[in-house]
Amino acid sequence: MTQLEQARKGIVTPEMEKVARKEGIPVDRLGEKVASGKVVLPRSRQRDLPRPCGIGEGLRTKVNANLGTSPVCSRVEEELEKLSTALEAGADTVMDLSTGPNLKECRGAILENSPVPVGTVPIYEAAVRAQEQHGAVVKMSVEDIFKVIEEQAQEGVDFMTVHCGVTLTALERLQKEGRVMGIVSRGGAILAGWMLFHGRENPLYQEFDRLLHIARKFDVTLSLGDGLRPGALADATDRAQIQELILLGELVERAWKAGVQVMVEGPGHVPLNQIEANIRLQKRICHGAPFYVLGPLVTDVAAGYDHIAAAIGGALAAACGADFLCYVTPAEHLGLPRKEDVREGVIAARIAAHAADLAKGIRGAWERDEAMCRARQELDWERQVELSLDPRKARQYREELNLPEATTCSMCGEFCALKLVREFLNFKSK
Repeated sequence: MTQLEQARKGIVTPEMEKVARKEGIPVDRLGEKVASGKVVLPRSRQRDLPRPCGIGEGLRTKVNANLGTSPVCSRVEEELEKLSTALEAGADTVMDLSTGPNLKECRGAILENSPVPVGTVPIYEAAVRAQEQHGAVVKMSVEDIFKVIEEQAQEGVDFMTVHCGVTLTALERLQKEGRVMGIVSRGGAILAGWMLFHGRENPLYQEFDRLLHIARKFDVTLSLGDGLRPGALADATDRAQIQELILLGELVERAWKAGVQVMVEGPGHVPLNQIEANIRLQKRICHGAPFYVLGPLVTDVAAGYDHIAAAIGGALAAACGADFLCYVTPAEHLGLPRKEDVREGVIAARIAAHAADLAKGIRGAWERDEAMCRARQELDWERQVELSLDPRKARQYREELNLPEATTCSMCGEFCALKLVREFLNFKSK
């Protein structure tokens, strides 16, 4: 049985116990959320998972980090270094998006070394194989696609992005409306190209029951990809995006009926004034299924700082109900991320997630901020470092300043003022 099916029967799994303990909520309440489909526990039955996590309603907002080789950079060792960096920075999950020649080796190494859930996009590998074997991506067969999906499931992948909502009808709407950026999703573009070349419907949609059978067999959580997500503010919330979302809402119900855990992926570039509407629309159409967003980025002109643009959008999106943030690194739109870019992307997304958790009243969020305030009041520097979202950087700044423990250097004078007030009170008491 899948986690979803066990939850419906009132069975408490080891993963539910671990997640409930970490979230600080009763395990029976977590079980009810899983049973309703409003929380997913991505966990393949094919491998041990030391650090499972829950994603969804009432839980801490989670952060994903993308890794993987490419045709121009295919060193598995480098991706393992990025994995270590992402985990140290606090990523809750990772995704292997490899498209390089050794993508299977890379996935195997990440699965072996990752204590957190690992996700993939199977259509990437299917496309790479088709290029190698047939000389063109569009020449892959339906069997080629499902073979890759089943192989990755057997290897122990915990969740998969599958672009089931890119249908012929949605493509027709996209062509009629026109976009500045067209299709920016790699998986969406691969499937759209295949559909137009063959004049056939998307096999992931047409044979969705086959996909569900594989997912249920290995308890793989399906992440319904947004193949028609906007890649520019000008394209946000258009007919193609909404058409795909409506279809994904229908597929959510089919997945639940089959006993398969499912979440829904959301838009990439959305102006601030449209984010709340996007989140509420998704939650309504997709019946409260967990929502996984890339950013969203709130401006198109933050090259080199897109992790900040994404954190701004991610904070608002999560405060409005998004459950899962995919990090964006400073290298987004410019090139492949370095190890330090991975760190900055994860930390920026975690800041956004925590800010949203404060707004949503998630258990533990306010307590952490209050503890930080008390540590500042007491000038307890070590405690402040421990409570920060990036203790390494906080400690680095403190050590570089090389100040005595009882002093501070703050441009706003906050700590100096606290110190003066304390000294004045001590003087009065004498």
